[in-house]
Amino acid sequence: MSDFIVMIVSVSVVLGVMILVHEWGHFIVAKAFGVRVEIFSIGFGPRLWGLKKDETDYRISALPLGGYVKMAGDNPLEDRKGDPDEFLSKPRWQRAVIAVAGPATNIILSIVIVSGLYMRGTKQPAYLDRPMVLAGVLQDSTAQKSGLAAGDHVVKINGVSDPTWDRGQLELMSTLPGHSLSLVVERSGQEIPISVPTGPSLEDIFGYPADRLLIGAVTPGMPAERSGLQAGDEVLTVNGKALASGAEFPPIVAQSQTKPLNLEILRGDRKMLVVVHAQQVNVGNGVSRWQIGVLRSGELVERRLPFGAAIVESVGMNSLMGRQIVYVVIELFRGNISLKQLEGPLGIARESGRAARQGMAQLLSLMAMIGVNLAVLNLLPIPPLDGGHILLL
Repeated sequence: MSDFIVMIVSVSVVLGVMILVHEWGHFIVAKAFGVRVEIFSIGFGPRLWGLKKDETDYRISALPLGGYVKMAGDNPLEDRKGDPDEFLSKPRWQRAVIAVAGPATNIILSIVIVSGLYMRGTKQPAYLDRPMVLAGVLQDSTAQKSGLAAGDHVVKINGVSDPTWDRGQLELMSTLPGHSLSLVVERSGQEIPISVPTGPSLEDIFGYPADRLLIGAVTPGMPAERSGLQAGDEVLTVNGKALASGAEFPPIVAQSQTKPLNLEILRGDRKMLVVVHAQQVNVGNGVSRWQIGVLRSGELVERRLPFGAAIVESVGMNSLMGRQIVYVVIELFRGNISLKQLEGPLGIARESGRAARQGMAQLLSLMAMIGVNLAVLNLLPIPPLDGGHILLL
């Protein structure tokens, strides 16, 4: 299947499901309050097929992207009879609850999706559950410029005490570009406050933890494959020097240029010596980098949470995503963020296609994130949105 078709199908599924669930929230609460729902449509445009049950026409429409609910008497510009089962005949609090139900259903579904992913279990870096002790910092990185150094123990981040690397990653995700993270690090028995601006990656912001260097994949035709490296190999030393983390490997490759890299590797229970010469690779926009053609990995562990813990983790993750969206909206109104920095429909389609190719778990994760976006943005006090209706009520 071509990338274009994968992209179209995946974005239709992701947006379609989340919009459909949003409308189902309005529908189910409206029915509970005795509002007559005239149409519940999957998709938009001309009616292709449907089934009328009681007063509701359940239909499938031509454009399969989301759906809508048409309630009796929900448009004040149309003639209405004033029947008790019309939307505008209901008390204001009921109409407000119906308006809130759509975003609330999106949030509930996002919590359920993320909880399911936590319960199903995924492989994650082993260091994520460890305390934030820095094995080192990258040269000229944000961490180094901010004053962080190897051996530092981050004991507080944004007011959270004793954070793990996982918590640090979540705090980074919820901090907008242009803002800073507030750290307290323990160094030689002293606690030192440090402010670190946000940056492109966890390694750039915080430095890196101690971790093994494993080869996750080998690129066909590149030096690593020609030298005999294989996926699953563990690199023990480079030119006789042991590495504290795989994060130290790319700079060593870049500095080696045409010089040989003598890698001591562990394959199964057997140690081997492999010699690799890096080559320059065009990575786009006229930029070249020295690479050997491997996808590095670290030690991975299976993380599977029980039901209660999965719900708690999911609520926390969704809260962080919601908070980040609120920050983005505030910064947009302040003029600190340009609309050009935000993803539009094409960006969502591109990310949906990429997630679909990576697997169902990634697609569901994207769906949960979009669900939270849809919920928060629909609660903005703008008249066409649910928040606008609530404000008017």
